[in-house]
Amino acid sequence: MVLSFLLFIIFVDDKKTKKLVMTKIKEIVSYLDNFAPRVLSEDYDNVGLLIGDYNTNVSGVLITLDVTEEIIDEAIKLKKNVIVAHHPIIFRGIKKITNSNEIERIIYKAIKNDIAIYAGHTNFDNIKSGVNGKICEKLSLQNCKIISPRKNQLLKLITYVPVSHAEKLRQSIFDAGAGQIGNYSNTSFNSEGKGTFCANQEAKPFVGKKGNLHTENEIKIETIFPIYNKGKVITAVINNHPYEEPAYDIMMLENTNKEVGSGMIGNLKNALNETEFLALIKQTFNTGVIKHTKLKNNKIKKVAVCGGSCSFLINSAKSANADAFITADIKYHDFFDIENSMLLLDIGHYESEQYTKEIFYEILTKKFSNFAINLSEVDTNPIKYY
Repeated sequence: MVLSFLLFIIFVDDKKTKKLVMTKIKEIVSYLDNFAPRVLSEDYDNVGLLIGDYNTNVSGVLITLDVTEEIIDEAIKLKKNVIVAHHPIIFRGIKKITNSNEIERIIYKAIKNDIAIYAGHTNFDNIKSGVNGKICEKLSLQNCKIISPRKNQLLKLITYVPVSHAEKLRQSIFDAGAGQIGNYSNTSFNSEGKGTFCANQEAKPFVGKKGNLHTENEIKIETIFPIYNKGKVITAVINNHPYEEPAYDIMMLENTNKEVGSGMIGNLKNALNETEFLALIKQTFNTGVIKHTKLKNNKIKKVAVCGGSCSFLINSAKSANADAFITADIKYHDFFDIENSMLLLDIGHYESEQYTKEIFYEILTKKFSNFAINLSEVDTNPIKYY
């Protein structure tokens, strides 16, 4: 009886142990990549896991905007072996690591202390729930949409399935990320027709006989999906289709994907005069100084935003009839070119992206609970104000 009880304890403990399996770095990377697919990053960017082994167990995560030597020291002190940052530490080509400059010292120290570094940069800029979505949230903007949606980001799927399996296949495609158009999900067009095929002697047909021409009542399913879900959608078709060789077509669409792109624009709940608006921005982003165009005694209601260096969006914000555009790193002549058509604000690069850390923290804490996740307490802003 005692032996049986001890065996029961061991069995229960073993089950508990299985529940406490360590999370590997690849699981964090996969989760972040699903939230903001790397394919959405700009061509010049360098995102994803930059340093580290995908199969290493995670002891803790430190979240930061930039990776500096102080950040590495903070991770060591807190015993965190993963750093999740917005700006990539490896951006240009690295030909040697000899501790001769800050970038090399950071990389060297990270590797020496088994600290992995992940960067989520322009892929997090280009999604609605990313950097600019967070800015809109901080300003309580309403009816927000992307200023410059991306083209060549949508694909169309056409497939044919027996009537009896159409509902199951359609739902599996939706579950894989297809059928989303703006505020509408599970969108598709379905038409009924007759499909024909003749199975050879090597085939294993779902219906019909080998060597005979077979006609089957089928549903033609048409739907769209973002390019980054292509693998998932094709897998859903193959795994849930009853035919041994399912037929499907995939084509690129010229439609813009309104869920992906640069900058966002929305409306303040109540219009503010320009000085009230500037005060709101200064308080919200805790910026030392705001560079802006001449005040024209206008009301500010429609606000465009883009974290980081986004002067390339000035004309797009202007075309969208924004009353104000908030960004950073605006050049001297850009302030002339705007011709006072809207209030242009440069609030600082760090200041405009500082809340990106909250995005990482929110999504990671929702998924992972078996290790500690900390926001860095180091101020990495290299610009100071006198």
